[in-house]
Amino acid sequence: MRVEELKKEAKVDFLSPYLVGLLAIVIYMTLLWGVSLWLKDASIVDIFWGLGFVMVTWLYAAYVPDVTARGLLLNVLVTIWGLRLSLHIGARNWGRGEDFRYRAWREEAGERVWWWQSYLRVFLLQGAVMWIVSAPLLGVHVLDSGAGWTIWDALAMVLWLVGFVFEAVGDWQLRVFKARPENHGKVMNRGLWRYTRHPNYFGDATVWWGFFLFTLGVGGGWTIFSPLLMSYLLVRVSGVRMLESTLKHTKPEYAAYVRSTSAFLPLPPKSTND
Repeated sequence: MRVEELKKEAKVDFLSPYLVGLLAIVIYMTLLWGVSLWLKDASIVDIFWGLGFVMVTWLYAAYVPDVTARGLLLNVLVTIWGLRLSLHIGARNWGRGEDFRYRAWREEAGERVWWWQSYLRVFLLQGAVMWIVSAPLLGVHVLDSGAGWTIWDALAMVLWLVGFVFEAVGDWQLRVFKARPENHGKVMNRGLWRYTRHPNYFGDATVWWGFFLFTLGVGGGWTIFSPLLMSYLLVRVSGVRMLESTLKHTKPEYAAYVRSTSAFLPLPPKSTND
């Protein structure tokens, strides 16, 4: 009887494992920062972004006495998503040196300042975002009583699958497009890119709404700040807005693409004659 009581107490304890997750993320990001100083490449943080969530979701699972079927499914989906994202970014960035965004920050700050500024501006900042966004992952483990599957689980799976397809297929289509010399300097407007200018960002946001629905079904609706924050960052900060500020100046055809194609949500393309 005492064992069952302890299990119930552990199930409702959110703060302790959440703080353990924060500590693990700080250590993870600090180690990455050290490697980045050696390589002189702060953009390695992008490669290890997805893997960070894989690490922390299994850490959360290890913290609770029993992992439910729902929790195990969630962890498998996070692992598939995180591994694919890290492998994709790693393969894309291999041998290309530091990404232009981080290189610009490095040049702006100067080497004497950037070595420690990168720790705060890049690694700890992204670590803080990772920790905040990971709340629904922990929510499933500490709130799930092991009850049967619900409509929320079904909707979560649908959203995750839609998001994963958009993200993975969109990345693959763009990679194939860029690999052909005749497409150099041209705008990718085929496949999923015909319906949204950023199928990979839309897919990423949708995946996180799927993770949230798993948590919503077990009473963790208050963690909605996680997918809201992820969606905001992808649209307004590090995703759509930042990338398009560059593309509009480097690709002459991009203005027409903007007029005909939805920025984020997949929609039928508009006629450029409108």
